[in-house]
Amino acid sequence: MKTIMNNFKYLVVGVLFGVVFVKSEVISWFRIQEMFRLQSFHMYGIIGSAVIVGMISVWLIKKFNIKTIYGEKIELHPKTFNKGQIYGSLIFGFGWAITGACPGPLFAQIGTGATVIVVTLLSAIAGTWVYGLLRERLPH
Repeated sequence: MKTIMNNFKYLVVGVLFGVVFVKSEVISWFRIQEMFRLQSFHMYGIIGSAVIVGMISVWLIKKFNIKTIYGEKIELHPKTFNKGQIYGSLIFGFGWAITGACPGPLFAQIGTGATVIVVTLLSAIAGTWVYGLLRERLPH
């Protein structure tokens, strides 16, 4: 019972996050298509806002040595660039443009009744599984 109550907070945050996705129209196939056709600033504004919030958050974590709620140090490791990131981002972008969904809002889309998105969810899971199998043979 204690585990259920400990995980309840994640359910609440997930539901609130889903509501924000729906209300901001981030899960709208139409809005996603507008973005990829360069017809509207809506999605670029949301994504840009998220990037700015992320940048400020990382800066604050580093500047004030902020710790987790459990008192643990937050470690941010430098990332190295490799050409596989270009291929991966292109595949991700094509999939996003074709399906009108990225992994973040899949569950919110399904929750709104767009059950056809289950195909996209299963495809994302299959793609992740295939990546795991082929990871060592992919370009670095």
